[in-house]
Amino acid sequence: MRTGVWTALAFVAASTAGAQANPTQPQQPMSFFITSAGKGTGANLGGLAGADEHCQALARAAGAGSRTWHAYLSAAPAAGQPAINARDRIGNGPWYNAKGAIIAFNVADLHGDIQRDRNSINKEFALTEKGQPVNGRGDTPNQHDILTGSDSHGRALLGTAANTTCNNWTSDSTGSAMVGHHDRSGGGNSSWNAAHMSRSCSQADLVATGGAGLFYCFAI
Repeated sequence: MRTGVWTALAFVAASTAGAQANPTQPQQPMSFFITSAGKGTGANLGGLAGADEHCQALARAAGAGSRTWHAYLSAAPAAGQPAINARDRIGNGPWYNAKGAIIAFNVADLHGDIQRDRNSINKEFALTEKGQPVNGRGDTPNQHDILTGSDSHGRALLGTAANTTCNNWTSDSTGSAMVGHHDRSGGGNSSWNAAHMSRSCSQADLVATGGAGLFYCFAI
């Protein structure tokens, strides 16, 4: 009997030691999300600064406002200023969604510089700051068009600001901008950041073609 008691105690002690040696890792803090709502003014986001402010406000409401957030948006050269690449605005990574799942370890993996599909931007993992999925192809309404103004490597496109970034995110009427598909579905190009050009820059046209004026936000 005594032997049995000591054996049981030894087992408990060993189990406790094992648990202490391999503690559960804490969830990584959110450093990536899709905006749960756009600004409601089409692609007029108030420029890059206005888009960054929107990311920061949404993050703050979700309890992640202590970090600095930037919108994943490129800007075309204009008014004597050089082009700005989305990939250069978002820090070095790694980035995690609102549930702690890895999105990408670094900028190269995010954009497939060395190997394609090294990120987890898809309908399952590309969540809002609230940890909720964004409607994609087949949902009503479809909202998978995500504003980027970028090519597949996260750089500004060749062309005018009006026709690639809705006048550097200040137009809600004429012009167009590149959008990506967060669900990697629809059309001949399912890129997360460079699927097709928008019909125009208005909220109505963004909605009509499968969007809502949403964009990606990254903690830098």
